[in-house]
Parts: sequence; C-alpha cells; structure tokens
Amino acid sequence: MDITFCELRNKDVVNVSDGKKLGRIIDLSMSTSGQVLGLILPGDKSVFKTVVNATSVFVPWRCICKIGDDAILVNIESRGFLSC
Repeated sequence: MDITFCELRNKDVVNVSDGKKLGRIIDLSMSTSGQVLGLILPGDKSVFKTVVNATSVFVPWRCICKIGDDAILVNIESRGFLSC
C-alpha cells in the first residue's frame, strides 16, 4: 500500500487495547536509510513521553495493526509500548 504523509496525518490514531483516540500524526520518525520507525503524535499528560519533546507520543511502526480509510489502529498498553 502506498500512502502519503498528508493522507496519514488526516487519520485518527486509535489504540485497540482500550479504544482511546490518541490524536492525529504530527510527524514521522525515520532512519537515515528512509525506513519509517514510528509515528509521532501530540501528547498530553500521558506516561508516554519521547525525546522529541516533553509532550510528544511515539508509536513504533511495529505497533500499527491496520491503516484504514479513516483511522490508524495501534496496539499499545497503558504502561508502555514494550508489548507491541
């Protein structure tokens, strides 16, 4: 499937483990070879923090279950992303 960043950022990101809407993508994390490592979402007072800034949420690419027409489904636990 080919998809652009503009198409991705218009989709809601939803956590399938608790049904919580996490927001929309604000950036992508990529390796120097161009591989997408994960999604960066706007954060809140969540336990999920990244080095991008104090309020960003990083969702590793391996945690993405499905990219649909309207939403991106991810599977993360409330305690962290280690179980993806």
